[in-house]
This record gives sequence, C-alpha cells and structure tokens, in this order.
Amino acid sequence: MNKNLKSKLLPVSLSVIIVILDQLTKWLVVKNIAVRTQVISIFGKYVQLIHVRNKGVAFSFMDGLPDTARSLILGIIPLIIIVLIYFFMFKGNEFTNFQRWVICGILGGGIGNIIDRLFRPDGVVDFISCYFFGIFGMEYWPTFNVADCAVVVCGILFLISFIFQSKGKVENQAEKDESSAN
Repeated sequence: MNKNLKSKLLPVSLSVIIVILDQLTKWLVVKNIAVRTQVISIFGKYVQLIHVRNKGVAFSFMDGLPDTARSLILGIIPLIIIVLIYFFMFKGNEFTNFQRWVICGILGGGIGNIIDRLFRPDGVVDFISCYFFGIFGMEYWPTFNVADCAVVVCGILFLISFIFQSKGKVENQAEKDESSAN
C-alpha cells in the first residue's frame, strides 16, 4: 500500500474505535439504567452516571423541532458533511498526520451521535454528568457521552495544532526575512 495512503487511512481506525466505544457504552446504559435514573456516583457528587435522552444537539438546542426536520437537520446533513470531510482529507495533503488523527476523532464522535439521531427515536443517549460548581449558574454540566468527549477533546487538540502550526510559519517567515535582509 502507498505510504501516503496508509498515513491517511490509519487515522480512520480512531473513528471506528470511537464509534464502537460510543455505541457500546450507550447500549450498556440503555440495557442497564432506566431513563432519568442515576445509578452510580463516582467521587461523590462530582461524576455521576445517569441515563438521559437528548433529541437536540449540545444543551438540547433544536430539541423542539418536528421529528422529520430534526432527522434531516441533525442527521442527514451532518452525515453528508462528514462524508465530504473524509473525502477532502484523503484527496489533499493540507493536514499534518496529527491533524488527520484528531479530525478522525471528531468525525468518529459525530458518527456516534448521528447513529443515535437516525436510529433512536427517543434521542441521543447521554449518561455522564459532572458537577460544575455553579459556574454559569449550572450545578451540573449538561449530561454527555463518549462521542461528545471525542468531539470536544479532539476539537481542542485540532485548534491547538493550528496555533502551533501558525506560530511555526510565523517564526520560519521571520527567519527568512532576517536572512534575506543580511
């Protein structure tokens, strides 16, 4: 296999792992914890496992949309966007290897939640609840899942990679400017 293609394909394994972990944990929650029931407290009140459903996106945004519109806006359109991102990631060489990995982490999380939106009529299964110390008036952060964790963590890493990449370009340009001035 072409080394360039292999370096682009290998990060897709992260997407697959995240989807499997996400769906497995959601299956375990659905099978073992009744909806709106708290089962396990970890570190007292700081981390809790609770089974809730979210028909919307982050913070239940768009929860009130009719089912057909919600399926289209939150399921089909994001799925098309994910396919396009994978396509452009394989087509070009704009991303570093690290960026490909974190993009695949984001996409894996997106796919995990899209599966719920398309195949779970009651909404996305969320189950991790964290104490938030009353910050922004919230005692607890909105409940989330493995897919949400992947999207947030990989999204932050992606932004950090761009900051370091941009800093490196600025430093390289300054060195070039300095050497051409001499």
